[in-house]
Amino acid sequence: MKTLAHATDKAEILARIALLTPQSPRRWGRMNVHQMVCHLNDAFKCAWGERQTPLVGTIFHRVVVKWIALQVPLRWPKGIVTRPEFDQEQAGTPPVEFVRDVAELVFLIEKMTASPRSFEWGEHPIFGRMSEAEWLRWGYLHADHHLRQFSR
Repeated sequence: MKTLAHATDKAEILARIALLTPQSPRRWGRMNVHQMVCHLNDAFKCAWGERQTPLVGTIFHRVVVKWIALQVPLRWPKGIVTRPEFDQEQAGTPPVEFVRDVAELVFLIEKMTASPRSFEWGEHPIFGRMSEAEWLRWGYLHADHHLRQFSR
């Protein structure tokens, strides 16, 4: 399974990010490419608690949905509703400058995968407490899901 813990999988995600431009057209959803970059930035910051969000998942989400999302080798479906804290049209961080926001995304992925780690893992708003392996798997899947919105 792909994960940011594997250097080749991380390199794949970083290479796909490098191909983004402000004009990258979306294939589905309502976010534009710049909003998507900021959405990923906000979500990665949640991994170590830099961005605080309320825990909204139930025990069903924290056990069953988390297992399906992280372990079943299927692509995440289109149309999952974005939490308001990560929605750039609501409480998410608004886009400022594309190049700077993309550089921040690369920095955050590097921070998440650095060894030794400079932070403690936070709680996912739906999945709750996650291990390092789960956060790195989630990081790959979340980035992949949104990068497929704007490229192949």
